[in-house]
Amino acid sequence: MPELDRTVMPDPRDVVIIGGGFAGLSAGVALAEAGFRVAVLERKPKLGGRAYSFADPEGGDPVDNGQHVLMGCYTQTLDFLKKIGTYDQLIFRDRIEMEMIAPDGKRARLKTGWLPGPLHMVSALLRYRMLTVVERSSVLMAGAWLMALRRFGRKRLEKTTVTALLKQLHQSDHACECFWFPLAIATLNEDPERASAAVLAEVWGRAFFSRRRDSSFVYSKVGLSDLYCQAAEDFIQERGGMVASRMAVETLEMDGDHAVGCVRLRDGRKLEAANFVVAVPNGALLAMLPEPQREEPFFARLADLKQSPIICVHVWLDRDVTDCAFVGFIGCTTQWLFNKRVIFTQRGDEQGGYLSFVISGARALVERSNEELLDQVLDDLHRMIPASREAKLVKALVIKEKQATISPDCESHQLRPPSATPINNLFLAGDWIQTGLPATIESAVVSGRAAAAAVQKRVGHISPVPVLD
Repeated sequence: MPELDRTVMPDPRDVVIIGGGFAGLSAGVALAEAGFRVAVLERKPKLGGRAYSFADPEGGDPVDNGQHVLMGCYTQTLDFLKKIGTYDQLIFRDRIEMEMIAPDGKRARLKTGWLPGPLHMVSALLRYRMLTVVERSSVLMAGAWLMALRRFGRKRLEKTTVTALLKQLHQSDHACECFWFPLAIATLNEDPERASAAVLAEVWGRAFFSRRRDSSFVYSKVGLSDLYCQAAEDFIQERGGMVASRMAVETLEMDGDHAVGCVRLRDGRKLEAANFVVAVPNGALLAMLPEPQREEPFFARLADLKQSPIICVHVWLDRDVTDCAFVGFIGCTTQWLFNKRVIFTQRGDEQGGYLSFVISGARALVERSNEELLDQVLDDLHRMIPASREAKLVKALVIKEKQATISPDCESHQLRPPSATPINNLFLAGDWIQTGLPATIESAVVSGRAAAAAVQKRVGHISPVPVLD
């Protein structure tokens, strides 16, 4: 890889990857393994992009910036973690078990059985006492129709919102509130009134109406950053690549109209390569492009992609208030509770309760103060789990990701671009690329690997670089 302070004729093996999250690192690992010389540039002090963790400075508990949940159907992500050697840090729970609580105090567990998929989900729904027997049967019928439309009516789904589709499938308001909407918001990070039914169908087809293991929840024994950042960096560097943080790319400089010549860093240095992968959000990509390219239709449409925020409130209490790993709050501002004392096998030094609360698609709340958001979450907790009123708040942390994901609304979903671009040697990666999935970790890894495959196709076969001892 050329030095950062000089420009040379790029070697066909040289690839610059801008962005050090799941998308950029998965692209870097795939290319490094294939024999390319990779330089991953991350503008932040640490790798991780929008999916990172840090240790609580007081107690040592791992804190994720948002509640990122892996599932058994994340085949590309799981393979990526195997590749970099951290797969053994995962714990698989083959049986879904969520406790759902309604405002009137009614509780019911959505718990899959040991039957093979998709019968395991059928058994879970038939035993879900939050719904009437008639509603359970109706939900199962709607699920079957959803899977049929996923296969034979995709164009119809792409033009239909989740709410509109559920009305067409004759789902009651109660069934939507107690079953469809909580799971849709959690998986899509969007209000069902906006979200594309096509994206919901893809999620349900892969996660809930497939093999039983595909619907398993997968926990990390360690914080999210510890799960993949250092291991991916080591993998790339052992194969002759470079991973650098605090490297803010200011501009993609063009070599003619149809190729990128180099990247110019904010400090004025330049780095040349034969190919470039941009694995940053769409807004950051547009800011890097020269104005003529930014105005091309392929890139100009990216400005119309809408964003959806997520709020995550981490709360430490002086005692545990629930033994469930997941609790869904029905009819509340706060949507999900994650019990980190159950999820993490590696605890911090502190005892007591450690809970994370998630509010997805939080447009109406994201501008509120941290104090207001904490009060809202605690009010919801006390209303839904009355025993929590006796617990004392030790500390709390509010994290607002105002542009956490792209919105999977019908318009934005259609605007998502492929990996290849009109610029011959420029490829895109990120959870917002068109993968057919919502903006998840799996979507990011799928896009990173797709970008790597596109680079390999353009350049042709290259002998792998020997692994450094």
